[in-house]
Amino acid sequence: MNYGVVIKLIGNLLMFEAVALVAPLGISLYYNGPDRNAFIFTILILLSLGFWLAKIPIKSKRVKTKEAITIVTIGWIFVTAFGALPFMVSGALPSFTDAFFETVSGLTTTGSTVIDDIEILPKGIIFWRSFLHWLGGMGILVLALAIMPTIGVGAFQIFKAETTGPVSDKIAPKLKDTAKILYTAYLGMTVIQTVLLMLGGMSFYESLIHTFGTVGTGGFSTKNASIGAFSSSYIVMVIGIFMVLSGINFSLYYDLYKGRFKHFFRNIELRVYLGIIFVSTILIAINISSMYDSPLESLKHSFFQVGSIITTTGYSTVNFDLWPSFSKAILFFLMFVGGSAGSTGGSIKVIRIVILFLLVKREITKLLHPRALIPIQLNGRMLPSDVIASVTGFFFLYVLLFAAGTILLSLEGIDFTSAASASAASIGNIGPGFELVGPANTYSFFSNPSKWLMSLLMLFGRLELFTIFILFTPQHWTRD
Repeated sequence: MNYGVVIKLIGNLLMFEAVALVAPLGISLYYNGPDRNAFIFTILILLSLGFWLAKIPIKSKRVKTKEAITIVTIGWIFVTAFGALPFMVSGALPSFTDAFFETVSGLTTTGSTVIDDIEILPKGIIFWRSFLHWLGGMGILVLALAIMPTIGVGAFQIFKAETTGPVSDKIAPKLKDTAKILYTAYLGMTVIQTVLLMLGGMSFYESLIHTFGTVGTGGFSTKNASIGAFSSSYIVMVIGIFMVLSGINFSLYYDLYKGRFKHFFRNIELRVYLGIIFVSTILIAINISSMYDSPLESLKHSFFQVGSIITTTGYSTVNFDLWPSFSKAILFFLMFVGGSAGSTGGSIKVIRIVILFLLVKREITKLLHPRALIPIQLNGRMLPSDVIASVTGFFFLYVLLFAAGTILLSLEGIDFTSAASASAASIGNIGPGFELVGPANTYSFFSNPSKWLMSLLMLFGRLELFTIFILFTPQHWTRD
């Protein structure tokens, strides 16, 4: 383990976070908010510590798998811990447990909150809370790779450790160029949605907040009633469409830019993703039709909530916890599907669901033809056996963590639906669940141990399980 390069890069990451905090500080100064001193204090702490760590002498800049995993995991924990300081120093969330929970929920784009009344908080704090979605959506280290000097030949290891999905491919030959391409698409969607929301009557400030929550698939809002507070079908449809777009693999947008339209539309993950959204929307719209004035209104709310849950955004236009059991059952299972690999969405991911389905299909075929050699192909390419093993292992660990989370949260004395949906919403980075953690409620009633448990589940979900589990193996910390 090259501890020197780990410490140095974490120092660089802390200084990067200090720069990111300039944005909410600017908002606080513009609105003359009482939270400005909290941001100034945090920035000074981060710059001091980050500069000191970054000056650690190192023998080699090479970043291998061990170092990459350590940098990503420890880096996320450090960024979360220091990102919680503005909440604490400003008095918005005096408890470190609550501040850490809110920050990790923002960075992992989960959107769970312990704040019962968001509308009374200073604008700078609200901005920072949502800006965390944007920073964590594509990955804080991927963003750092895009704008910081090249950190060494092991940069791709960091990219693999932080990006989502079973396979991480470089779009361009150079990793830095790949990160820039991804963030160009990310920034482009941010600008377009912000403009469209402003055309719908939102202020520039509110447009930015809700765009961060959409393209980052996080779901924090400026309103306690979420998107339903705006009573605008236009805003609902803009956010709904951009949620779905944000759940698509961002590398496919590069294919569109390059004119590779066949590659885009023939992508199996994209077709399954859109197919699930379409079928789920129609089924729920029919099921809730008696609750609304017109079929179009039922379809609007159905499309929005399906898009919000499958992309793990967590926005809401209505209290879907009041919908019939059939509709809630569909939404619950969508919590385990998630967006596409390489998107800002969380949960298991559509591509893994597809691979598991193909694996089951192959095993059934082999029962009929025992001697047949049947490779699993995806988008015309044969999947290596290690990728298939990784997917099955990931699925097993995901279900195991979900079950463990549900059982442990049940110790709070809450009902099974609340415990199960809180566990699924945490590890899937979704936000709202059902019953006590429904869209009309918050997570503030949980005890501190449960909040730390859910914070850990959020990190497990965002960093795709294995990245954190590896840290607990003795071999990881030994020298090469």
